[in-house]
Amino acid sequence: MRINNLKPASGSKKIRKRVGRGISAGQGKTCGRGHKGQKSRSGGTVRIGFEGGQLPLQKRIPTFGFRSRVGLTTSEVRLSELSRVEGGIVNIETLKASSLINRNTKRVRIFLSGTIDRAIAVKGIHVTSGAKTAIEAAGGSVET
Repeated sequence: MRINNLKPASGSKKIRKRVGRGISAGQGKTCGRGHKGQKSRSGGTVRIGFEGGQLPLQKRIPTFGFRSRVGLTTSEVRLSELSRVEGGIVNIETLKASSLINRNTKRVRIFLSGTIDRAIAVKGIHVTSGAKTAIEAAGGSVET
């Protein structure tokens, strides 16, 4: 085998259609663009969703849903994940330091999922009733 014998597998390379090269080529004169109009011109395209000035579908359909900006800065932490926090005090700063929540988090909610095996003091964080009883049963305290 030599370099001059190399060629791609059959069907892997599609031959480009040459347009505007006369009648016998099959794509001459208008080159498959039809007659006149915006789409026949060079660079003439309409944006996605444009319906010729008619109110487009995305504006005709009623809106729904809501994305709360409060939810973007709120996080939830499982009770079992509190064992990764260094020290006995759990607050927003210690949760950020242990990489349990994001830097931009402003509100945290601890919920009952799993168990906790050591006494911790939770300060300034909302705790669900189930998680509160589990923390107090382990000898910890909750201050809101």
